[in-house]
Amino acid sequence: MFDKIAFLGLGNLGTPIAESLIEAGYELTVWNRTASKAEPLAKLGAKVVEDPMDAITEGGLVISVLADDAVLEDVFSMELIEKLGKGGIHISMSTISPETARQLSKIHDWYGSTYVGAPIFARPDAVKAKVGNIAISGKSDAREAVKPILQTFVKGIFDFGEDPGAANVVKLAGNFMIAASLEMMAEAFTMAEKNGISRQSIYEMLTQTIFAAPIFQNYGKLVAANKYEPVAFRLPLGLKDIKLTLETAERVNVPMPFADIVRNRFVSALAKGREDMDWGALALGASDDSGN
Repeated sequence: MFDKIAFLGLGNLGTPIAESLIEAGYELTVWNRTASKAEPLAKLGAKVVEDPMDAITEGGLVISVLADDAVLEDVFSMELIEKLGKGGIHISMSTISPETARQLSKIHDWYGSTYVGAPIFARPDAVKAKVGNIAISGKSDAREAVKPILQTFVKGIFDFGEDPGAANVVKLAGNFMIAASLEMMAEAFTMAEKNGISRQSIYEMLTQTIFAAPIFQNYGKLVAANKYEPVAFRLPLGLKDIKLTLETAERVNVPMPFADIVRNRFVSALAKGREDMDWGALALGASDDSGN
């Protein structure tokens, strides 16, 4: 249905997604606020534009992988959505508030286009390996139309129905669970370390046995080494996601005490100047508390 795609946002996730689409034969027009990040895509054949409006074609497809609610709402102005127009589809892969997704969906409806929420569970290396997973929600015809495109760079697509905010509820729940797992591993590994057991050895034993799951195996490597560079997902973005999780929970009167603990770990990490580290660096808080 779509062989040309407008692609907005070329960060750590956006770039490998765009590369995969080009490899799959799609013709991309790309935009990024930091223009230099588009250079690798230009070498692969993508058209680079200086204004996101210039990437949009009426009735076309646009994929956005933008940092947060504010950036997404700024880029997807009334004018841009109006230009996308009747028959157009916007796939938003950002981790944003479900309420922002629902509001954007309404605005798309006004102009005859469709908003599809499709946040991705994947770090950059998982995108490159095409083993990530996507939660998707929005109007059924649009969801079905875009699934073949998404399948070019992920392992699984999980459909959460018509509510355009549902996919982001799932994404926030998942990101909270990852962050809580980081804290859990940090506390356990630090307790073992203070008792004379190496972090690496307990990591290897537990992630090959009772915690043999990707989150523990992959993030556990970072926590075992207590090293959080190179950065795949910056720590301030992790704090943003936990704040959104707590806001989403509060809207429906769900207390999340563990999420409060994780939020405080992120705030503490930022207070200690760790804003340029991977979000896994929240795990350093357990070492700090233990005197290590």
